[in-house]
Amino acid sequence: MGNRNVTIILVHGAWGDGSHWRHVIANLHAEGYTVRSVQNPLTSIEDDIQKTKDLIDLQTGKVVLVGHSYGGAVISAAGHHEKVVGLVFIAAFAPEKGESLGGIFSRREKSSGAASIVPDAKGFLWIKHDKFHESFAHDLSEKDAIVMSLAQKPTHGSIFAAEADEPAWKTKPSWYQVSDNDHMIPPATQIEMAERINAKKIIHLAASHASLATHPNEITALIKEAVSVVS
Repeated sequence: MGNRNVTIILVHGAWGDGSHWRHVIANLHAEGYTVRSVQNPLTSIEDDIQKTKDLIDLQTGKVVLVGHSYGGAVISAAGHHEKVVGLVFIAAFAPEKGESLGGIFSRREKSSGAASIVPDAKGFLWIKHDKFHESFAHDLSEKDAIVMSLAQKPTHGSIFAAEADEPAWKTKPSWYQVSDNDHMIPPATQIEMAERINAKKIIHLAASHASLATHPNEITALIKEAVSVVS
């Protein structure tokens, strides 16, 4: 059975919520792990970091943070919390101090998925509903992709301009999963970030950006490995 001395906190990315982790949650819970999934508002990176820290505060003992996509930037900041003993990045951003997510995007040609992002009148960003499947989750069933698209949570544009503070991955052990068929964050960018955080293990999956939904067993295995090392 899983190690109950460590709480696994799952941190969703942009355009998502805690339910994006539903298959990973089910896997971990069935094996006896203590797991929680944060519900971040996506209104600013400061709000999301605070909401994540609030959930960490509620836990007893050690915590491993797992961030998908933009959630990687959140755990890079929230990971300084004294209870956090490890970080797992799932097709995620791992910004260096002073970097913004928009700046990381700008280093390479715009991805096909990024071209499907549109703003609304209040400064929030959306992925076009008719482009969501091919952009975010092309290896997910059409039925599941429609639900994910129509239930997407808009993400404030300021998140992509905010500059990161000193990241926790410089002092906390980290793991990374690269999605080799990602249409949102270029795989080459993911590899670059995985290498610079000195990840204890890097795994590659033939997956879209939504690897947490399409490859939950492999993601679960990586999280379990991280927990086994830090517990």
